[in-house]
Amino acid sequence: MKTYYLYILASKKNGTLYTGVTNNLLKRVYEHKQNLVPGFTRKYNVHRLVCYEEFTDIHSAIAREKRMKKWRRQWKVNLIEEANPDWEDLYYRLGGCQDDAATASGENAAPCHSRAGGNPKGPDSATSAE
Repeated sequence: MKTYYLYILASKKNGTLYTGVTNNLLKRVYEHKQNLVPGFTRKYNVHRLVCYEEFTDIHSAIAREKRMKKWRRQWKVNLIEEANPDWEDLYYRLGGCQDDAATASGENAAPCHSRAGGNPKGPDSATSAE
């Protein structure tokens, strides 16, 4: 069964945020870190993986991303800080590093944070608060 990821990158703690979807988290974050992806993340130096969620259905991951992109910034910050209060770069916890040949070739490691289906303090949640 294929796994899909919704991920949030940050430039620094409480910095600029970027949300994306991929089926290979380590490879995609590596591409962002190496500035191989033209656009927003390169322009604003947004390279730190601070949060991610796993999905088994691509349509669910994309729907979640679309909803999240409409969220207020504070809801995203709350989500990040609930799972990762220090805004640690989770890429390295997953086994990634800038010189990692396996990462460059697209191999993926087992994830350490799984939050698919849950979203406290966000607009999707029945108990969300502003």
